[in-house]
Amino acid sequence: MSRQIALLRGINVGGHNSFPKAKQLELAESLGFQDVSVLLQTGNIVFADPGTPPSETARVLHDRIADELGLTVPVVVRTRDELAAVVAANPFPQAVPEPKSLHVTFLSAVPADTSRLDALDPAAFAPDQYRLIGRELYLWCPGGIGRSKLADVVGRARFGVTATARNWNTVSKLLALADA
Repeated sequence: MSRQIALLRGINVGGHNSFPKAKQLELAESLGFQDVSVLLQTGNIVFADPGTPPSETARVLHDRIADELGLTVPVVVRTRDELAAVVAANPFPQAVPEPKSLHVTFLSAVPADTSRLDALDPAAFAPDQYRLIGRELYLWCPGGIGRSKLADVVGRARFGVTATARNWNTVSKLLALADA
């Protein structure tokens, strides 16, 4: 059976949007999702594919979280195969040995307006680099994301779609969990 991966944005960060791991598991199971696993506290839910399109799964999760917890939590969902394609498409394979330096921002749709990214001068942010490939924005910050000027600029870019980021370590663990 195939799997889906729900990526929730902005929960359990800095004491805001409290949504404990056990409650995430309970909520997913209450929706009828089966074989549910939750990775970390930050909103990574892996479950058997319920047979609905990922965008519909995202909407159902978003609505249930709002109804039960009173939280507005953006949700992006990928299938196991879509997540595997994200890993295979990594434009920065040299970053894999340092997984905390590589991040993927998952977008709910291909952005219609990329003008803010297109206007960036890559040389001004070296050695940091980014690549937008379909619905994923890859960001490599060899010196760390905390000190990256590019990460700040990219983080403020608005694409008009739901977005949530994960470091490569989390992306790899999610794929392994989906394959388990």
